[in-house]
Amino acid sequence: MFAFERTRRLLRITAVFIYHDLDEFVINLHLFRLYRHLLRLLPWRWRKRVLAPRGERLRLALEELGPIFIKFGQMLSTRPDLVPDDIVVELSRLQDKVPPFPGNEAMALIETAYGMPLAQAFRSFDPTPIASASVAQVHFGVLHDGSEVAVKVLRPGIEKILKRDLALLEMFAYLAIRYWPDAKRLRPLEVVAEYDKIVHNEINLAHEAGNASQLRANFAGSDLLYVPKIYWDYTRRTVMVMERITGVPVSDVEALVANGVDLRKLAHNGVEIFFTQAFRDGFFHADMHPGNIFVSFTGQYRAVDFGIMGTLSAEDKYYLAQNILGFLNRDYHSIAEAHVRAGWVPKDTRVDELEGAIRTVCEPIFAKPIKDISFGRLLLSLFQTARQFHMEVQPQLVLLQKTLFNIEGLGRRLYPDLDLWITAKPFLERWMREQLGPRAVWGALKKEYPTWIKILPDMPRFLHATLQQAKDGELTVRGQSEEMERLVRDMRHRHRRIMIGLLGGVLALSGLLMFGLTHPAFMSRYLDILEITMAVPGVALVAWSLFDLARPTE
Repeated sequence: MFAFERTRRLLRITAVFIYHDLDEFVINLHLFRLYRHLLRLLPWRWRKRVLAPRGERLRLALEELGPIFIKFGQMLSTRPDLVPDDIVVELSRLQDKVPPFPGNEAMALIETAYGMPLAQAFRSFDPTPIASASVAQVHFGVLHDGSEVAVKVLRPGIEKILKRDLALLEMFAYLAIRYWPDAKRLRPLEVVAEYDKIVHNEINLAHEAGNASQLRANFAGSDLLYVPKIYWDYTRRTVMVMERITGVPVSDVEALVANGVDLRKLAHNGVEIFFTQAFRDGFFHADMHPGNIFVSFTGQYRAVDFGIMGTLSAEDKYYLAQNILGFLNRDYHSIAEAHVRAGWVPKDTRVDELEGAIRTVCEPIFAKPIKDISFGRLLLSLFQTARQFHMEVQPQLVLLQKTLFNIEGLGRRLYPDLDLWITAKPFLERWMREQLGPRAVWGALKKEYPTWIKILPDMPRFLHATLQQAKDGELTVRGQSEEMERLVRDMRHRHRRIMIGLLGGVLALSGLLMFGLTHPAFMSRYLDILEITMAVPGVALVAWSLFDLARPTE
C-alpha cells in the first residue's frame, strides 16, 4: 500500500513540475521518462509561451505540492552555498499558509493527548483557529484558573505525510547523485538529512515548548523582549499551551505609529535583541519573520513560534565577533586570521591570499552610504568568498545569516534609515572586552570550580603515580605520527652513542686511577709513556664520537 501511495505521489510531483515547465529538474532526476513525454503531448504545451523566471516557477510548484515541500524550499532559501541566487530570492518568498482543519478535529486531538474531556482542561475553548500553518494551527482558550492561553495543535496526519515526502526527497537525492553531475558538490543527501532533523523538531511541540522556556529565562525581566509562559501541565508532544499575548503585528506600521511607538528606537531594539541572543546567550530565535513578532503599546517586542532555534558555541561567538568587528573597522587581515584560527578554512590557507580576496569583495560594498549597506549581504559575501578557499558549510552560521537578513529587513521596514552598525559596533566591542577582561576570567574560574574541586583530591595520587613510573622507567611518550616516531628513534640512537662514549671514557679513567694508586712506582717511572698511550685512544674516541654523532641515522 505504501509503495502504491509513493508511486502515485511521484506521478503527482512529476506532473506538477512539468506543468510549471520545470523540465530540467525532471530530466536531471530521470523521473518517469515515458510519463513526462506523454505530458508534453498535452495541447496547451504545443504553443510557444513566455515563461516566468525559473525561481518563480519552482516556488509555485513547491507551494502546489504542499507543506513538506514548502518547508523544504524555505530551508533551501537559507543555503545560498548550494542554490543559485535567483532561486534563493524566490524560495525566500514561500508562504507557510494552508487552510485550517476543522475545529472539532482539533478538539478531538487534544482530548486524545490529555486522556480526558476538553471541558476538564479548559473553562472555554474557541474551535475557530486564529492561525494555521503546515505543521499545526492555533486556537484560543481559557484555563479553569482564568488564564487566557493559546493552544497549538499538531495537524492530523502530518507525521504520515512527513514520512512519505521525506522518503521521496531522499529518493530524489539518490537520483541526483546518480544522474546529475553537480550533485556531489551540492551534497543532496546531507541537505535532506538536515531538513529531516529540523522538521522532526518542529512536529514535536514539547521540543518547541522547551525552546520557548529557555528563551523566556534568558530575557526574564527584559524591557526589550517578552516571551510567553509555557503551561507544562497542558503541554504534550502534539499539543502546546502557552500564555496568550496581545500586541500589534510588527508589519502593521500604521497601527504602531497610531499608538505612539517610536519606530527608530523599535528598529534599533530589534538589532540589539538579535545580538544579545546570539552573543550573550548563544541561543537565538531563527524564524523571526514578521508573522512571528508582535509589539506592545510600550514598544516591547513579543515573540511566538519557537520551532526553529539556532545555537552558537563559545568559539563560534568569539570568531564571529572578530569577523564582524573586522568588517566594522575594515580590518581584512583580522577577518582572514579569524577564519583560519576558527578552523572554518583549512589550516594551510595563506592568510594574505584570503585577506586579498575578502578586500576585493568588501571594498565596493563600503563605497556605498553606510545606511545602504546590508549587514546580512555582507556576511553572505564573506562566506561565499571563503568557500573559494574550501570553507565548509557551518549550519549554525547559515541560520544566523538568515535571521540577520530577517532582522535587518524588518528594521528597515520600520525605519528606512536604520544604521545597523551604530547598534552593532558598541555592542560587540563591549562584548569582546567582557570576554577578555578580568570578569571573564573570574567567570571561567567560577564555572570550572566544581570540576577542579572534584579532581583536586586525586591530584597528589596521580602525580605520585606519574613520578613513580618515571623513576621505574615505565613512563613512555608515544609519537602521534611517523615523523614524531622517526625523531624519537633518532634521539635514542644518538643518546645511546653518547652514553657508550661516556661509559668507555669513565671506565678507562677509573682503571687508570686504580692502577696508579696500587702501583705508584711504576706510574712515576713510565708516566710520559702512559700519558701518550692514553692520549692516542682518547683522541681517537673523541673523533669517532663526533663522526658518529654527525652521521645521519636510519
